[in-house]
Amino acid sequence: QVQLVESGGGLVQAGGSLRLSCAASGNIFIIGAMGWYRQAPGKQRELVARMTNSGATNYADSVKGRFTISRDNAKNSVYLQMNSLKPEDTGAYYCNVRSVRGGDYWGQGTQVTVSS
Repeated sequence: QVQLVESGGGLVQAGGSLRLSCAASGNIFIIGAMGWYRQAPGKQRELVARMTNSGATNYADSVKGRFTISRDNAKNSVYLQMNSLKPEDTGAYYCNVRSVRGGDYWGQGTQVTVSS
């Protein structure tokens, strides 16, 4: 089992920035890719950004050039720097770990609200 604790959400005006953090604990040896998903009200959860163990990244088209994912393997942590935030970025952001054995672990979610 892997436990994930997120922090860093909040309310920000359009054009502002936020940094999300997620720390993993438990059976850290099964951690593969780490990433962030988000879910807006009435919409499906979608991938925002993900980073593999080797450092390869992929981003949703809607956040490319504005968001940056980073990872500190020594701290079993993943971060999401969000710049130039837009109202459409509003939603609950979830940290995700994909196990090297298959399966996913999720954090409890942190709310990001961008006002116009």
